[in-house]
Amino acid sequence: MANNKKKILVVDDEPDVLKYLETFFIDNGFEVITAVNGIECLEKAKSEKPDLITLDISMPAESGVRTFRDLQENENTKDIPVIIVTGVTSEFKRFISTRKQVHPPIDYFEKPIDREQLLASVKRILKLS
Repeated sequence: MANNKKKILVVDDEPDVLKYLETFFIDNGFEVITAVNGIECLEKAKSEKPDLITLDISMPAESGVRTFRDLQENENTKDIPVIIVTGVTSEFKRFISTRKQVHPPIDYFEKPIDREQLLASVKRILKLS
């Protein structure tokens, strides 16, 4: 039988947050892959073709902002919806929404994350009941 689970790529450099989101999404019926920085995110987005990406902004190796732009500029990843999940303040949401180089993220959550709102957003974006 084919695997009908939607695949989510969770990107965060904090091991606790990564494990928390991974477990949360698995418990809610999703397949999950993880990345700890922007470079790994881009590699896995291209090779794994996730249905959705949750992306932290403050990360080493490559910032989430740069990664977000790279995802949108790449032909293989430009149509993957991205939810920003970050500890950065709401001023960042205004900032990223005004950039001409990128489309705004499909949704935005500040840490600590409201799990029910995040799950509702993911289900809405992926057109799940």
